[in-house]
Amino acid sequence: MCNFRVLVFALLLILTPEVQSNEQMSVNVNKVNQFVAAFNAQDSHAMVRLVVDEVEWISIVSNETVVEVRGKNKLIESMGTYFKSCSTCRSELSEMIATTSRVSAIEVASWQGKSGLKSQRAISVYEFSDGLITRVYYFPSEK
Repeated sequence: MCNFRVLVFALLLILTPEVQSNEQMSVNVNKVNQFVAAFNAQDSHAMVRLVVDEVEWISIVSNETVVEVRGKNKLIESMGTYFKSCSTCRSELSEMIATTSRVSAIEVASWQGKSGLKSQRAISVYEFSDGLITRVYYFPSEK
């Protein structure tokens, strides 16, 4: 009986980190969904409640990374300008995958153009620390 208890205890020690990491992945996916919902509501203040103070919004362009935004205040300012320029812009997440510190998704952006509804797809990666988004990476879009 003692060996059985040791075996059960050892299995719990082995499996507990996996359970915790699965819970963290679920929490992170939920935060990304909240972030995109806030974007779709054009609520930059709700967006910044989900990020660290020095959040970075990074675009991948060819073989370079470009920091588009650094910090909550700049994110609010940038999103305000963006929302004014594209009041019909929306984003939908699909094909999401997660690790304990990152969530990757294909984001389908759509907006109303002069000749009708337009859309494009891009890969995004959200990086987390202590339950908040630290960086958002956007790769070039495709039609």
